[in-house]
Amino acid sequence: MLIGELAERTGASPRSLRYYERQGLLVAVRKGNGYREYDAEAVRTVCVIRSLLDAGLNTETIARMLPCMRIEGPRVVPCAGLVEDLAAQRRRIDGEIAALNHSRGLLSQVIDAARSEAPVTVGA
Repeated sequence: MLIGELAERTGASPRSLRYYERQGLLVAVRKGNGYREYDAEAVRTVCVIRSLLDAGLNTETIARMLPCMRIEGPRVVPCAGLVEDLAAQRRRIDGEIAALNHSRGLLSQVIDAARSEAPVTVGA
């Protein structure tokens, strides 16, 4: 299938598909006219890539994962060797969530102070 059809079937833009190819996540064969041609498996591969990106993984991590992944219906199962990498990614996300919650709390204090005209305790 051509890039337009793959884009339509996956919801990914042609620009994203070209980016995935440059990152080594997706393989296309060049036809004689220079057009990219993708096999039927590309649909599932793009769906997996998008899911992993949505989960907060970067393309470098995804490139390491794709060669050893199994797709079991709606589940994507990485090889055992990547579990620690995934756990590290989850810890990173947990840290970002904690930092955002802290920022949110400080912002709430400022908003509450503005509404009540009470002084804000900085650094508490």
